[in-house]
Amino acid sequence: MASEKQNDAKVTSMDENKENLPDGGLGLEILQIIKESQQQHGLRHGDYQRYRGYCSRRLRRLRKTLGFKMGNRHKFIGKKVTVEMLSDNRYLLIVLMEAERAWSYAMQLKQEANTEPRKRFHLLARLRKAAKHSEKLEKLCESPRVDAKTKLEAQAYTAYLSGMVEFELQEWKRAMEAFNKCKTIYEKLASAFTEELAVLYRQRVDEISPNIRYCAYNIDDPNAIKDLMQMRLIGGGGGMMAEKLESLITQARTKQAATMSEVEWRGRTVPVKIDKARIFLLGLADNEAAIAQATNEETKEHLYETLLAECRDTIQAVREELKNEAKQRERSSEVDSGKVSNLQFLHSYLTYIKLCTLVKRNESMAHTLHAKLKEPESDENKRGPRPQDLIRLYDIILQSLAELSTLQGLEDDHTFQKEVSLKTLVYKAYRCFFIAQSYVLVKKWSEALVLYERVLKYAKEVQSKAKSLNNSLKDLPDIQELIAEVNAEKYSLQAAAILDTDETAEVPTQQQVKDNRPLCDHLETFRLDPALVGKQPNLVQFPPDFQPIPCKPLFFDLALNHVAFPPLDDKVEQKGKGGLTGYIKGIFGFGS
Repeated sequence: MASEKQNDAKVTSMDENKENLPDGGLGLEILQIIKESQQQHGLRHGDYQRYRGYCSRRLRRLRKTLGFKMGNRHKFIGKKVTVEMLSDNRYLLIVLMEAERAWSYAMQLKQEANTEPRKRFHLLARLRKAAKHSEKLEKLCESPRVDAKTKLEAQAYTAYLSGMVEFELQEWKRAMEAFNKCKTIYEKLASAFTEELAVLYRQRVDEISPNIRYCAYNIDDPNAIKDLMQMRLIGGGGGMMAEKLESLITQARTKQAATMSEVEWRGRTVPVKIDKARIFLLGLADNEAAIAQATNEETKEHLYETLLAECRDTIQAVREELKNEAKQRERSSEVDSGKVSNLQFLHSYLTYIKLCTLVKRNESMAHTLHAKLKEPESDENKRGPRPQDLIRLYDIILQSLAELSTLQGLEDDHTFQKEVSLKTLVYKAYRCFFIAQSYVLVKKWSEALVLYERVLKYAKEVQSKAKSLNNSLKDLPDIQELIAEVNAEKYSLQAAAILDTDETAEVPTQQQVKDNRPLCDHLETFRLDPALVGKQPNLVQFPPDFQPIPCKPLFFDLALNHVAFPPLDDKVEQKGKGGLTGYIKGIFGFGS
């Protein structure tokens, strides 16, 4: 209650300042007042009943403050705000709150009318009442005591509520005219005032646009259906329009589904006899195109959730048909030939779409988290993303891929199985990478280093298998980029491990083996040595050991080249003659 009174005081002081305008007119920020009131009192969570109670309490306070009571507790005396009373802008605020109270009651009844159709009559009555109060506000604002801006806002507000009444009555042409008038006024106001107010006006224009396009569709505008489908895919047209858009697009796809009879997948053509499956498969391309065109992550996440919800509903419808088919086989005592039926193959295809969409959604979320992980934390008190968050996402991806490999009808499709195994290796490499990063955060250097080596092992295996499956790598993350990142992280890890002197006691004993060799002798191997960060690091051996080198001669013998040596023919033993005689002489010594 105290906060509501403070808001009343704030609005009153703001409006009193408007009285000092050059033209001396009363001013009321109609759109700003209702937007702030709605956001602070229930409409942020769609609670129209709470907002209606706030409007009633505010009306009571305004009437009490202005002495504008409607009788007493025993007798009701109706009073109307007239032009002659406009000495204070709070009289305009009274009429505005009456309109808001009736409108919020109508929206509350609209929520309840989903289960109680009879409340629709009461809903229309309250909407008409709200439009009547807005027309009264517009007439009061025609007074010369009111400034031009308030007059325009009152006209736009009246056009908006009148359009809502015609919309509920399905008077599409008149509703479209009213909404277009409202849109035009707010666009003019947005271009004429400050940026803060312009944002409010543009938001109102964005709220009205889905209603205009829906009306255009119902008066046979050929381009309206495309706009509506795009708005629905990006999450537009919330609240009142959401259910209408869903039913409208379902009707449009149902008309197209009559021409669709079969679908081809993995070299097999399957007839599609279930209407729900036809509608889903027709809209699949539109959904995927909208996801590819999404500009921000929030929109993309909404599109993925919408597609998955439709896919689950379709799979459930096919599953019910499978149950009926199994019952019919039991009754007819048919022998199962072992071949997967068309309906079962269709179920496998829809399950494939669901699992692939789950993989893409989780991969998109992982990519976003990875980008945030690289950014420096601006607020230390706010918890940012951690590697553990990405590990969970890649666990879900691997689980989906495991289900893909067990789909019925694809057990003998070796190409499909190879593609799934290749994707599994890629995501295993990424999962292993983030597990290693989680170990780095707790300074478990040896475990992280082993995991980095395993990532490289997975990556090399992917590269060797990908030569025969080049088309399968189009939708996968870049494995070459992962290899480069792992190599960089390995060097960072080794440097951090050497500089981290506080945790050296936790290093395994095999890495603390005493080795007196200096660092320059084992640069190719990583070894934790606490002495390297001490005052006397063992970097090189000094003084170096002696090494043998060739001795330098004392002089050069230049005369040797000109010396003529004497003949040695007499010293060389003459070769004896061969034969039996010479052999005998040699034995008995006659030849010596």
